[in-house]
Amino acid sequence: MASVRFMVTPTKIDDIPGLSDTSPDLSSHSSSRVRFSSRESVPETSRSEGASDFSRVTTSLATEAAEPATDKTSNPHADVVEDMSQTSITGEQYQLLDPGHKKDLQNAYLNHINYEDGDEFFDKNLALFEEEMDTRPKVSSLLNRMANYTNLMQGAREHEEAENVPPGKKKPMKTPQMGTFMGVYLPCLQNIFGVILFLRLTWVVGTAGILQAFAIVLICCCCTLLTAISMSAIATNGVVPAGGSYFMISRVLGPEFGGAVGLCFYLGTTFAAAMYILGAIEIFLLYITPEAAIFHSEDPLKEPAAMLNNMRVYGSAFLVLLVLVVFVGVRYVNKFASLFLACVIVSILAIYAGAIKSSFAPPSFPVCMLGNRSLSQHHIDVCAKTEERDNVTVHTRLWEHFCSGKHPNGSCDDYFQQNNVTVIQGIPGLASGIIAENLWSTYLMKGEIIEKPSLPSVDAGGALNQQYVLADITTSFTLLVGIFFPSVTGIMAGSNRSGDLKDAQKSIPIGTILAILTTSFVYLSNVLLFGACIEGVVLRDKFGDTVRGNLVVGILSWPSPWVIVIGSFFSTCGAGLQSLTGAPRLLQAIAKDNIIPFLRVFGHGKANGEPTWALLLTAGIAELGILIASLDMVAPILSMFFLMCYLFVNLACALQTLLRTPNWRPRFRYYHWALSFMGMSICVALMFISSWYYAIVAMVIAGMIYKYIEYHGAEKEWGDGIRGLSLSAARYALLRLEEGPPHTKNWRPQLLVLLKLDEDLHVKHPRLLTFASQLKAGKGLTIVGSVMVGNFLECYSEALAAEQTIKHLMEAERVKGFCQIVVASKVREGTSHLIQSCGLGGMKHNTVVMGWPSAWRQSEDSRSWKTFIGTVRVTTAARLALLVAKNVAFFPSNTEPFTEGNIDVWWIVHDGGMLMLLPFLLKQHKVWRKCKIRIFTVAQLEDNSIQMKKDLATFLYHLRIEAEVEVVEMHDSDISAYTYERTLMMEQRCQMLRQMRLSKTERDREAQLVKDRNSMLRLTSIGSDDDEETETYQEKVHMTWTKDKYVASRGHKSKSIEGYQDLLNMRPDQSNVRRMHTAVKLNEVIVNKSHEAKLVLLNMPGPPRNPEGDENCILPR
Repeated sequence: MASVRFMVTPTKIDDIPGLSDTSPDLSSHSSSRVRFSSRESVPETSRSEGASDFSRVTTSLATEAAEPATDKTSNPHADVVEDMSQTSITGEQYQLLDPGHKKDLQNAYLNHINYEDGDEFFDKNLALFEEEMDTRPKVSSLLNRMANYTNLMQGAREHEEAENVPPGKKKPMKTPQMGTFMGVYLPCLQNIFGVILFLRLTWVVGTAGILQAFAIVLICCCCTLLTAISMSAIATNGVVPAGGSYFMISRVLGPEFGGAVGLCFYLGTTFAAAMYILGAIEIFLLYITPEAAIFHSEDPLKEPAAMLNNMRVYGSAFLVLLVLVVFVGVRYVNKFASLFLACVIVSILAIYAGAIKSSFAPPSFPVCMLGNRSLSQHHIDVCAKTEERDNVTVHTRLWEHFCSGKHPNGSCDDYFQQNNVTVIQGIPGLASGIIAENLWSTYLMKGEIIEKPSLPSVDAGGALNQQYVLADITTSFTLLVGIFFPSVTGIMAGSNRSGDLKDAQKSIPIGTILAILTTSFVYLSNVLLFGACIEGVVLRDKFGDTVRGNLVVGILSWPSPWVIVIGSFFSTCGAGLQSLTGAPRLLQAIAKDNIIPFLRVFGHGKANGEPTWALLLTAGIAELGILIASLDMVAPILSMFFLMCYLFVNLACALQTLLRTPNWRPRFRYYHWALSFMGMSICVALMFISSWYYAIVAMVIAGMIYKYIEYHGAEKEWGDGIRGLSLSAARYALLRLEEGPPHTKNWRPQLLVLLKLDEDLHVKHPRLLTFASQLKAGKGLTIVGSVMVGNFLECYSEALAAEQTIKHLMEAERVKGFCQIVVASKVREGTSHLIQSCGLGGMKHNTVVMGWPSAWRQSEDSRSWKTFIGTVRVTTAARLALLVAKNVAFFPSNTEPFTEGNIDVWWIVHDGGMLMLLPFLLKQHKVWRKCKIRIFTVAQLEDNSIQMKKDLATFLYHLRIEAEVEVVEMHDSDISAYTYERTLMMEQRCQMLRQMRLSKTERDREAQLVKDRNSMLRLTSIGSDDDEETETYQEKVHMTWTKDKYVASRGHKSKSIEGYQDLLNMRPDQSNVRRMHTAVKLNEVIVNKSHEAKLVLLNMPGPPRNPEGDENCILPR
């Protein structure tokens, strides 16, 4: 029986994709027939022979129910695993056996082991995994934990107390029982319906016309509907944590975007509280008790300013009252939520009832018109110029407002004299046909008179009079969009209550989408009803001056306008309370996530967990909105913040859908990335349509918060989609880089920095990272590598510690790159592995940076310079550039900029332009910015030094590098005795090392000493290696002296004497003499010319082509 098998390594259960606490959906895998197996070798010393044979077999753990035994026994050619499965007995089969048979089976399979009565037989069947139970829990415990998962906010006081109560004293937890209707649908209705419906929708219809108003409402509703679809997909992707949109966005887009959007959503909710309070005060001062106004003005032009001051005073007092209510207890707010919702529903039903009644019995609300101009009826008793009183014609108050006196021959306004005063009905009714006049828009400038174009009028000019109804602001389509959009917000109310829902994954999508469809129908139908029932001049009258100061939507309602006035007032108060309750908790959730350090104080609150400090901050920000005192100016501000939030909800859904992450498995199936992108596009369009400068300000605020969290916030790993997007983008970029080698114009040093570590895991030469940071300045690729000597299985923890040490040092030196530690048996092999395998695809290093071998002349151990030369050979074979830093300890730090000095470049042989590029890159850093570049080149006797200098200056001009040029002439001179002596000493030393032979006893003792010395070091630097070039002999030391040993020893000594005589008679190789001569002369010239330079760059000679000549390699001083 063949089966597909996958090897599974021990892994923490929390790290397995798709099995986290936030995604407990395992039902989709119940029908899988793929078998997962793990291979483990069982020690022979602890097992019997049969057990050891069994350990060679792969144990198959099927993820489904066992197949019937008859199917297995019917196949005689089944594999060993299937045959052995016949002898296994499940717990269920064990329960069905009789007691005597049980005892026999225990003796047969349990190997006479005594178990306590409380032990489960199931645990005995998992003996293969008993050593891993601490890191790999049983499936039963995993399923129990996932079934009892709580979606309460982590850190809630009640949740923590419940966890600390002993098992016997725990109170039974209340199971959430709220369904879709009470838990999601009605709260969304209460939050969506608000002050704009009652105070501004009629004005929007009258100003924009029915068609454009219908388009405004439709666009805003489509935006929220598409956002709700995206939100439903996110909310049903696992257990929904209590916290609403912030948790959804932050866990999908990461802490940076989550914090930025969370704060924007918080600011939007806070300004929404200010808007609701301003709406409630407007209803109170204009339609309930106008006499309560504190500030008045005799000048009609200054009356709006006095009204704003009244709004500020009453708004601030009302804010304090609501904050006190929230501070006393949220439970009171929740108790009155049903009352506030009832007020909203009754008010909306009153509007529909009044519209139906107006079709056959329209209410009587006369509107006074002078010509085609509307008149305010606050100070008019009769809508006429004159009236009959006791058979006497007298002038009305209207005459007194337009004429200088009561005398009939007094001077009057020209427009007043030439136009008649008429009365029209403010509510013509549904069957009046007024809808035809209200189809088209009538946008007005500030101070322009509201007119009815269909009435006859004589254009006689005339001055503005306080009795005219004037436009208080300049209107436009974009302004109306910004004012209306807050009336469709509040779709997150269902997700905010996820902790109280019986089935959040089912209730949130259905309840939210039904609430949006319901409110959209109400808004769209009200647009048509208002346009079909109410006169245009009344619709454009924002404050109801033409209908004696009544609320415009109230005069349409039935049975009384007070139904709308009282209902809208209480519903607005309730919405303000809900905003002041939700905003502090949102801020507290952000503060508890600890992603924004300066907000940590707002994560604390009262003993019961109420966010006191967050409430105070919310009240302070809401007070700023109240001080604006204008509902029309506050509404676009919160529109920006809500649109920003909805934008990122759509982005999160689209991102997860396109990335196809394994954990993205929403139960809500009716979503698509195209719908999310459409919703995102509408959000961006609405932001710039309503107010482009507010949109820019909101984006700047979100960008600043994003950058702050990125640089100063706490690092969080939530498995967000931005990380997945980064991986996809990196994969795409790497594949593009593989298409061909980089062009010369794009070439820059991609560094592999080889560091040395001491016994305490400290970096020996940290200035190498300083050099790398100054050379790269945060650009390009930087890989920092090091080699540890040992066995990877034994040194894994030390390798992790070394990696963390290097990462901390990289962060201190501001080196942006990657760290890689290689554990190898020999340093030279580890270095070779680093040079060969570091990087990925096209993002590989092209330059190796390492330090100069320290004290290689004084050290008796030759491994230091041999490892160095081996690294040079490997780098050359890989066709990489090599930068060797000498005296790196004196390299300047990033905080020590030079005010003057020179960077000297000694260009001896052509290296492809590397020497020219290095000083240019270094000068981009602030440390070297004020240094000058000097380029030296060497001229021989046959070279024209003058022409060389001109050619070099031309070459630098084409390279666009500013530098001083100098040609150094090195004439042929006789080889000095010092050079000859140095070469002879070098060759004699190498020859002596070859010919010197130790006896077997001395050699083994020397090897033992070397081994003892190196065993004290668990770490070995790049500059040393335990790979001795001298061969180690495996023979044992013979402590017994024999005749053969004596003869062999005499022969060895005679050969040694002959070798010493050859050393005294040897003559140095002429090639080595010439190389030593060049090194001595170059050292003299460089020291003479560049002894005051801050940095010297020069070509390094390569190692000998013949590896056997490494001993004669000339290393500069």
